[in-house]
This record gives sequence, structure tokens and C-alpha cells, in this order.
Amino acid sequence: IQGCDNPKGAVILCHGFGADRSDLASLADEMVKSDQAFRDIVFLFPDGPKNLDQEMGFKARAWWMIDSDLMERLAKLDEFQELKSSSPPEVPECTRMVNELIEYVHQKFDLPYAKIVVGGFSQGAMVTTDVALSFDRPLGGLIVWSGTLICEDKWSELAGKNRFPIYQSHGTEDPILPFSVAVDLCNLFADANLDNVFTEFEGPHVIDVGAMKGAMKLIRKACL
Repeated sequence: IQGCDNPKGAVILCHGFGADRSDLASLADEMVKSDQAFRDIVFLFPDGPKNLDQEMGFKARAWWMIDSDLMERLAKLDEFQELKSSSPPEVPECTRMVNELIEYVHQKFDLPYAKIVVGGFSQGAMVTTDVALSFDRPLGGLIVWSGTLICEDKWSELAGKNRFPIYQSHGTEDPILPFSVAVDLCNLFADANLDNVFTEFEGPHVIDVGAMKGAMKLIRKACL
């Protein structure tokens, strides 16, 4: 947890595969440096449940294991329907974990749900997309940095259940999660008439400066 004891709003950011909670923690400092008003926001950075220290050789976690052979095969075929329709069995448990964190923030800081923003990078963005779409009331917003479309049938059915703003960014040269599938996720949001701002940038699987600014705009509107 980073931030003040009596915040005006809260932001929960989830890391990607092979990282841990420290990976995105520096973003809170960058946001405060850019805009002092962000001192009034509390930031939370949870760890994914899967420990990858042994596999990676350094401190690393994940929300669920990724089938790298499948991803490589799909990339070679340029056919990602299998990815979009996949429903990793760990997703419901990861969603439950983030939901518990939302409830913790709601009660500890006496914040309405509409003042709580969730989001993340890559796999963390997939988790929080599932959270925001399935939560039993509207959250303050969703940040999707280089995420992708999975659980397509479920998300299509849930989209539109709640109204909340979304900020989405994706690199056109992303070699890990293809830009085309990010566009498919954007279209899913659009079909449900959700307020999604989508930013594309020439770059790989990263959070670029524009993506930071776009997310800050959403956070500022929801939390301050």
C-alpha cells in the first residue's frame, strides 16, 4: 500500500506474468511527481498467487501459468481465436482475490466503489478486466495496459452489466500479446457501449508515456 491514510480514492494495479508487486509500484511515485494531487490517492499492488521464483531464477510471480508453446504456435499461424476463447481455470480465484482487496479498501478507507479504480499490465490487465466486468456494482474505472481478450463468451455476456470508464493502451509492435486481439477487446467494450479510450502506440509490450498519461486522466476523474 502506498499513499495517504485518508484518501479521496484508491487504485489497485496488478502486475504481469513473471513480475511481482514491485514492478508497478514505481508508477505511483511517477504519478505523484507529475501531479501533486495524486498524493490524495492510495495505491495498492497485489502479488499474483503463483510463485515463479524457481522457474525464473529471480523473484517473480504470475496470476496463472501461460502455455508458451501454445502462444508461439498461435503467433506463427496468426490465428488467435483459441486465445480469445480460452478461460484459464485460475481466473475466478484471481478475481475473488482482487474482489477481497476492493472490499478491504472500501471498508478501511470508507471509500465508495465508484472511487476505486482497478487495472494492470498484461496478465494483470486480464485479471482486472474480469473483475470490473463481473463486479456486482460499478467501479471507478478500469485500466488495461497491454492486455488482451480471453474468456470471450463470458466477457461478452457481462459487458454492459455495469457502466464504468475504461482506459486501454497497446503497442502495434507487441510480440507477446498481438495488437489485433487488443482491438478485438476494444470492440467488445464498444459493442457494450462502454466508455473506452483506446490508445495505440508504435512499440512493444510496455507501458509508454502516453499510456501513463491516459491512465492518469481516468484516475484523476474517478478519484479526485
